Parts: sequence; C-alpha cells; structure tokens
Amino acid sequence: MAIRILDHAFSAGELTPELFGRVDFAKFSEGLALCRNFIPLPHGPVDSRPGTEFVLEVKNSASATRLIPFSFNNVQTFAIEVGAGYFRFHTQAATLMLSAVPYEIANGYAAADLPDIHYVQSADVMTLVHPNYPVMELRRLGALSWTFTAPSFNPPTNCPTSPVATPTLTGAVSYSYYVSSVNAGNLQESIATAAATCTNDLTVAGHVNTITWTAPAGAAPVRYNVYKLSNGILGYIGQAGGLSFVDNNITADVSKTPPIFDAVFAAVGDYPSAVSYFEQRRVFGGTKNAPQNLWFTRSGTESDMSYSIPVRDDNRIAFRIAAREASAVKHIIPAAEMLLLTASCEWRVASVGSGALTPTTVSVKPQSYNGSNNVTPVVVNNRVLYISARGGHVREMSYSWQANGYIAADISLLAPHLFDYKQIVDMAYCRGPVPILWCVSSTGQLLGMTYVAEQQIAAWHQHDTGNGDVFEAVCVITENDEDMLYCVVRRTIGGVQKRYVERLHTRNFTTLVDAFFVDCGATYVGAPATTVSGLTWLEGRTVSILADGAVFPQQVVTGGAITISQPASKITVGLPIQADIQTMPVAAQVDPAMAQGRTKNVNKVWLRLNTSSGLQAGPSFASLVPYKQRTNEPYGVAPRMVNDEVEMVLLGNIGTSGQICVRQDDPLPLDIASITLEVSLGGG
Repeated sequence: MAIRILDHAFSAGELTPELFGRVDFAKFSEGLALCRNFIPLPHGPVDSRPGTEFVLEVKNSASATRLIPFSFNNVQTFAIEVGAGYFRFHTQAATLMLSAVPYEIANGYAAADLPDIHYVQSADVMTLVHPNYPVMELRRLGALSWTFTAPSFNPPTNCPTSPVATPTLTGAVSYSYYVSSVNAGNLQESIATAAATCTNDLTVAGHVNTITWTAPAGAAPVRYNVYKLSNGILGYIGQAGGLSFVDNNITADVSKTPPIFDAVFAAVGDYPSAVSYFEQRRVFGGTKNAPQNLWFTRSGTESDMSYSIPVRDDNRIAFRIAAREASAVKHIIPAAEMLLLTASCEWRVASVGSGALTPTTVSVKPQSYNGSNNVTPVVVNNRVLYISARGGHVREMSYSWQANGYIAADISLLAPHLFDYKQIVDMAYCRGPVPILWCVSSTGQLLGMTYVAEQQIAAWHQHDTGNGDVFEAVCVITENDEDMLYCVVRRTIGGVQKRYVERLHTRNFTTLVDAFFVDCGATYVGAPATTVSGLTWLEGRTVSILADGAVFPQQVVTGGAITISQPASKITVGLPIQADIQTMPVAAQVDPAMAQGRTKNVNKVWLRLNTSSGLQAGPSFASLVPYKQRTNEPYGVAPRMVNDEVEMVLLGNIGTSGQICVRQDDPLPLDIASITLEVSLGGG
C-alpha cells in the first residue's frame, strides 16, 4: 500500500525525539526531527542559513571577548568588541581604523569579568556596570572619538562660599540662612552652604537682613536658592541671580528644602550590577553590600541622587526589596511597568495608582519564582525573553490579565534536548527581516528561535560551523535596514587558537553570483582571475568556493591563497557549511494508530523549492542521492536557480519511521516550501 504524505510547513522548528510519539500534537505536522544550519521561516518554509563574513581577529585570541551593540541611530551602529583592557568598534563588516590600525580605547575590565558586564544606552552614552568596578560611561563624540569615564554621583562642586547675613537694624531674634547654587547645564542644585547668622527683628517695619556670598569657582550658576531656618527646618525663601538677597520677613516654605546627598557607588562592595532607564530616571541595583536594593536618579537627570525632607515627587528613589531569599538584582527591564529579575524570583515594580513612580508610591510585587541567569534579557514587543537560573531554558515573560500579573512560560519546552544540562552564555535578538532570538550554548553551538509570539511561533534551530569551531559571543545591530548578527567564533587555524569577529551575511540576493553560503568567508570582486590571495585567516583550512555562481572543488588554503581552473570576476571563499534537515516520523490516518507500528519505505520525494540550487536527499544521511539540476544551460555557466517542485527517487530503506533527510553542503541557497513523500506501508 502506497500513500502520499505532505509536510506543508516547518514553522515549529526542531522538536525533541521525545515528541515523536505525539502524533496528536498540533505542531507535530509542522516540526522537524533535525534542523541544523537551516532557519524555519514564520510563514512555513525552511531556508539554509547564510554564511558569515570574516571581519577581524580579536586583539588577543588567547583571551575571551564579548560583543555589545551600540546604536547611535539607524545609520550609525557598532558592534563593540569588549576585551580585557580595551574596546574596538566594528560596523558594516569592517573595523574602525585610525592610521591603518584598529581604533580602540582603554577599559579596566579583566577577561574573567566580561560576561558580568551589564549595560544600557541613551542616545550616544552607554552606561556599563559590574559589581567589581565603578559605574562607567562610554560616550561617542564622533566616529573616531570615544571616551570612557566614570560619572559623578557626588553633590555638585559649585557650592557658593562665605555666606554673610547683615541686619539693617538690631533686634533680639536670631536668623540663620543657607545658600545653594543651581547649575547652568542640568539645573542640578548643590548642597547648601554653612549657616550665615545674624540677629534682628524682621517684624518691625524697615528691618531687613541682607545675605551675601561668594560665587563658586568655575562656571557661574544660573541662580542661587536661599533658605531660612524655621522651627529647626530649612525652608525656601527665594532665588537670586546675583550674589545677594534681601529678607524682609519672608515666610520660609518648609515644603521645599535644600537637597541631601548620600554617598552611593563609591567603593568596592557598593558598585551596582544592573542598570536601566525607567520613567525619565536612570536606575541602578544589586550591589554586593545591598544586593536587593535599587536606586533611581532624580527625575529627568542621569546622576543626581539627591533627595529632600519632606520628600518631593521628583526626588531620587531608593528602596530594598523584601524577599524570602537574598537574591541579588540581576536585570532591570523597563516595560509598561518595571520588571526585576533575580536568581530566584521575578518582580514587578509599579506605582500605587496610575501615576508616575515616586518615592512615596513604590509598589513591589513578586510575579513568579523561576529565577534568571546573568545573560542580558531581550524585550520583544511587550514580552521579555530571559534565561532560567537553572536548566538553561529560555523563558517568555508576559502580562496575563487572568493572573493580573506577569507569567514566565518555558518556550524551550518542545526542544529540551538543545538545552537540558547545558547553559546559554549569550543572547541577542534580530527583529528583521526574520525575527530570530540567537543564543550561544555552552556546547559552542549557536541556537536560533524563529519567534512571532502573536502567531504562537517559537521554532528552534541549531547552527554550527564545523571542524570543532565554537561560537562564544553574539550581538545584533541594524545595518542597511536589516538586523545583522555579529559573532565571536573560536577557530583552530594552523594548530593555533584564533578568535574571529564575524558577521552573518544578508540572505538578500537575486542571482547565484551574489550568494554567500560559506563561513568566515570573503568575496573577491574585480577583473577575471583564477587566484584569490590574502586569505591568511583561513590558512591550512579546507574551503568551499563559489565563482560567478558556479561551485568549484574544495581546496586547502596555502600561503593565504587558492587557485581555480577558470577565471571569474566574483569569487566567494570560506569554510564549508553542512546544512541538514530531517523530517518527522510518518503519521497517516490509515488506521486508528496513525500508521504507527507499520514498516515504511519512502520511494519518492517531491520538494517544492524557491530560489534554490543543489541538494541531496535520502532516507538517511548515509544514503543520500543528489538532485541533478542542470538542464540546458551552456557549459561553464552556473545552473539556473530552481523555483519549482522537483522529484527525486530515493534509495530503498525499509524501517518504521519513514523519515527523509535533506542536505546542502555546497555554497548554494536552499529554500524548501514543502516536502511530499510517497511511502509504501507494510503490516496492514
């Protein structure tokens, strides 16, 4: 008995073998048993992934390196290489150079501490925090002008000095005055001066006190605030644009007092480990001495940690989370409300009521008890994706109106074989053209999840780069209206360990001449040539070659060069990519058991292809047959890309699964829209 089975979509991605018996499961028919170096698309097809372009070797290949994204705007974006003691800057698959050497600036971080750096960016300033280092700011002043300095959380130094209070006449009442200055740049107010006292009786007509002071050194303040002691409290009585003020019995407003500054982030043990922005405040949290504390700057400021008594709404906010476990704040995530992730719990920070967060309206509530590891979470629309503290799974935190709070679902549930007993060590999100969460596994694999939450699509796929090379770090930046993935890949070249910065190439091409399906590769463009030189970063490695759209035999790079038999004007060279998929076991409605327990043999397969060239298929990866694509193209010209359904007769392989395997190991594209199997069933 022969039947035909249609695999019409692959948008469930790779499923664990433990689901092979769940033929009743809705995603069973859209899943794959293996999805290696292929990317499931949200609308159903599966594409072979593009290759990576070689950008540059890191400064010190013996030391671990990290990548951090920096986006000044949609045009000026950088993948920052963060190494022990330095920053380098990569953009458009190239490196910022100064006098023919990579432009870099110094930092104080040790290699072992790089994974624990957390960061947040606002315009051209990036704030970096680490529990062992002071808060630092990386500022972009120009393309080749960057600074790395520590912000000041101390009171402004431009406090006026030498205040003097002079009465016009005499009296028995003692008066004490204090003066502060207001900065011209950010309107930050300094601490108040020491007291200036005098005796007088301002209730008598004509009696006044004149307060004078000396301007602070440096830039002149825009104005001065004057306070008077009233019943033991300093109350505001007015402002002055000059260096004097006259009190003619002004009633002190004790609801407005001079700022108070507490020392924060000033020493080892007091450096924060988490940072973000929320409601016009910069937020810090999780020091070693106060792991569950948070500090918000004064509203509208970057570094002003001042407050006053009585408290005002724009004062800095500082509080401690009262929790069952003393888990440090690891991540601060701004959403409709602020979310905090710790090693044991997820929290929601909101205002009591519907107003803005103020020192007197803070409400902190636990949401779930899963815990997070140290990898920086990503926000996708209104959902937060983060890594569980234990088990290495990826969780999706979103608001649930039924629960009246946030819930954290495991979105690795269908592919636990990719996560169990492993860890995710880095993560980045690509918003387009295909929305993919990229995760670096402790195994050295790059795991991808095609993710469209509103369509319930969370399709996992695994990627490797062959020959024992491993992925170590990733980041995503926008270039040319695409989100581009940058990676640090550790490779062995000539027996020596190398760490390379590489960029995942765009999959946007119209002809095979422009296809890029090799790793750590580069493209020669110019006059027809047979030799490509300068490939020193691939010395001794076997490479794939695509020349003017035609596949040439693989070669070993020798002396930094390869030579092909026919001249070509566009030659792409790089490490081979072996892209494999395997279909799920056959399930058919031929009996109540959905054909389970029957022997099966796949006789033929029809693959509906789009902009594809070259493939192999078979019942197993050990028995693949190639698709013979060439038709009437002239000799020496690359075969045309296929946009049609192709038929292949497979080698016989009787078994119980009825699966087929498809491989692409040429530097060519493969886009599979559907797979139709002709299966012979036995045991009826």
